[in-house]
Amino acid sequence: MQLNFKMSELTHSDTAVKHNINNMPDINSMDCMLDLIFYCLQPLRDKIGKPFDISSGYRNSQVNKLVGGVSNSQHTKGQAVDFTIRGMSVEAAINTIKNAGVEYDQLINEYGRWIHISFVKGKNRKQILKY
Repeated sequence: MQLNFKMSELTHSDTAVKHNINNMPDINSMDCMLDLIFYCLQPLRDKIGKPFDISSGYRNSQVNKLVGGVSNSQHTKGQAVDFTIRGMSVEAAINTIKNAGVEYDQLINEYGRWIHISFVKGKNRKQILKY
């Protein structure tokens, strides 16, 4: 299996860089990120066939607070990413993901600007939300 995602893009944070914060995940969060890539993101990428642009992945609690994330954000556990898909509107991408047959915990249309998707191995709720 070819992987189209790198851990570096899931851990990069402009906010962390700006504030000189080390945003490296712990081993448990790293494991969750690998599950997210292997079981959710890569299968979606393979089905959709278009590049994903990740705007936010793992965020430690300090970075999460600075960006205004909720305290129990799945981003802080390595279980979520925010992204867009090149050449697709957020709405079209959400509809495609809903019908792709890929496991996810939450699929959120965030303000029509990006997609939030999360994956929790063995505990996916298949929630679809819109903000």
